[in-house]
Amino acid sequence: MLLEPLDLLVFLGYAFLIMGMGFFVSREKEGHVKDSNDYFLASKALPWWAVGASLIASNISAEQFIGMSGSGFALGLAIATYEWMAAATLLVVAIFFLPVYLKKGIYTMPGFLFDRYDGRVRTTMAIFWLLLYVFVNLTSVLYLGALSLNTILDIPMTYSIFGLALFAMLYSIYGGLKAVAWTDVVQVVFLIAGGLATTYIALGMVGDGNAWQGLLTLKNEVPGHFSMILSKGEMMVADGKGGMRDAYLDLPGLSVLIGGMWITNLSYWGFNQYITQRALAAKNLDEAQKGMIFAGFLKLLMPLIVVIPGIAALVIVNNGTDLGFIESMKDPVTGLIKSDRAYPSLLQILPTGLKGLAFAALTAAIVSSLASMANSTSTIFTMDIYAKYFGKDSSETTKVRVGRITAVVAFVIAAVVAPALGQLDQAFQFIQEYTGFISPGVFAIFFFGVFWKKTTSNAALVGASLSIPLSVVLKVVFPALPFIDRMGWVFVVLAVLMIAISLVEGKGKDHPKSIEISAELFRTSTGFKIGAILIVGIIAALYTIFW
Repeated sequence: MLLEPLDLLVFLGYAFLIMGMGFFVSREKEGHVKDSNDYFLASKALPWWAVGASLIASNISAEQFIGMSGSGFALGLAIATYEWMAAATLLVVAIFFLPVYLKKGIYTMPGFLFDRYDGRVRTTMAIFWLLLYVFVNLTSVLYLGALSLNTILDIPMTYSIFGLALFAMLYSIYGGLKAVAWTDVVQVVFLIAGGLATTYIALGMVGDGNAWQGLLTLKNEVPGHFSMILSKGEMMVADGKGGMRDAYLDLPGLSVLIGGMWITNLSYWGFNQYITQRALAAKNLDEAQKGMIFAGFLKLLMPLIVVIPGIAALVIVNNGTDLGFIESMKDPVTGLIKSDRAYPSLLQILPTGLKGLAFAALTAAIVSSLASMANSTSTIFTMDIYAKYFGKDSSETTKVRVGRITAVVAFVIAAVVAPALGQLDQAFQFIQEYTGFISPGVFAIFFFGVFWKKTTSNAALVGASLSIPLSVVLKVVFPALPFIDRMGWVFVVLAVLMIAISLVEGKGKDHPKSIEISAELFRTSTGFKIGAILIVGIIAALYTIFW
């Protein structure tokens, strides 16, 4: 199915706007040569609204639009816990971790680990992150984005994958983080406007033209999909192979509030290069913290954009009245209803003009995340691998060139691997589970590194090295253990080991590279406090209503 001329015009207008803006903000001023501070940290000049917008644009991608809508189709509103708990996590990161990072003046998360521990810990984690970004994050976003192009426009998956990679490369590789961050401000406008428009139309479809009635219809027809805290056996979902599995394995009850969900969220929002890099590029700490608050409010809105459409798609399928829609939900190979086809299928039935806007929103989410991930991959490789081991005396120009080459290589590898994800039913859960293999180790070494002065470098190295092996062992030995709970247990084991090693090795003394922290370091502005109280209040109200 091709876009109508008006839809195509809207989409092309968006594409040219993004590329034009990317090249405009990336232009080099006369007499100034782009250095690593310009390329990797946007000259440390981002205001709060650019920080917040870039955080959301980098985070919201096909993983959410396609993957989370697919999980909304399968699991319901419970999957929104990733978004709402993320809003709370942003507050924790803004108060307790950002001040430490900015005080240290670091470029990368591995750079912080070198400053706190040693080169072994930095290099180990740099390699883990590079593998994660290329083989899980970039790969999954490319696959899900290509899935949307294949479903909406019937473009072959291979062409879709390489086309998206090329689009993201065109405006991001030359300009670096500055191009990514400033175009993200525009991307977020398209993302939210197009996303809300799609939700409105989807609700109108099930509510006979009335969006509010549509929301009530969803609640009445699939009440189980509006439960935030799932219990064992409460909901069975498709496993993508023709069978069923317990949804509790994906969202294990109270663990999403007081358990392993905090580990995955803090690891993502607090210690993840392509997220924290935006805050590191802020003008100052106050601007960075305000940006986090802004992002927190946007996260509260996201389930309306990415989860509710998935539930609406389920009701449309259950009603069985739109045979064309049901057919578009089926995997062309297996013939099975595929959860991750929910959002692309909805886009096909939008009215002319709005379809172009929604398609632009989806593309904005995809390419902004691709650009962010590739930029952070190049930052880590250049600053923590190349500059430390291969180009110790390299010039600033050389570092920028290596960063650009690294981004291209990362895109090519991800594009080659992406088609392998076609067998998944819920790619969002794949991303969360396999990211969770390193999350416990990441959380442990950062948490103890910041807040426990006795943590030694060897203890951190053990924590970093054992996270993946322990996760694999628990997955094999206890296959019925939900992966969120598995992350919690892996963290507990790593914490015990790190504490024991640090006490034995350090003989109770503080580590020489420990961080001096004080209450003064964690002071925040009045505006931040008001925003934080509002976010916490809204989260409490949401969980009270949808428990």
